Amino acid sequence: MFFFIEPSPQTIARFIAAQRDQQYSYEAVGATNGMPPAGYVVDHNRIQLGSGQTVYKVAIEALSTWKQFDLGWVVIVPDGVPVKKDATVAVKARAFGTWSLSAARVVYVISESGAIERFGFAYGTLPDHVETGEERFTVEWHHSDDSVWYDILAFSRPKHPFVRLAGPLARRLQRQFAQESMRRMVEIVSPVRNSA
Repeated sequence: MFFFIEPSPQTIARFIAAQRDQQYSYEAVGATNGMPPAGYVVDHNRIQLGSGQTVYKVAIEALSTWKQFDLGWVVIVPDGVPVKKDATVAVKARAFGTWSLSAARVVYVISESGAIERFGFAYGTLPDHVETGEERFTVEWHHSDDSVWYDILAFSRPKHPFVRLAGPLARRLQRQFAQESMRRMVEIVSPVRNSA
């Protein structure tokens, strides 16, 4: 949903309430935990955040509170929604002189231990989202070399007519989001990484 002014908290609350019980807008729900489906653009981005347990714990806390979205032009609303299965949120974004709200729901949460510890989650698009698809955010701690990584995997295709018409611009925004999200996670862990 597009707006010419920033949507108010009341508008956001009504928007999310209308989407909360809707079905996902795509069939391959959960596919970011395996093989992304054909017919979608797949984006995979990955960056090393640092090393060690402290960096890993700080990165988990950041993902648990949606901090990878705190980019200035995009944010998750409302604030404070816990990352748990079936939590419904909206991505509020500002681009090209307009605001948009895109509804999404947490599909699954990952919490794995072993030689590689991994925490993360995926969210999937709901009917009132400018795209259709799924995006997974994970942090990994590799015990073999103590490295900590942030990983983003998404499959998507344009849904809203405006986004389909502005295809190259929409793809540019998706790439910009991934790059800025990775930079944001590096910034978040840098105080503990630099103190190690």
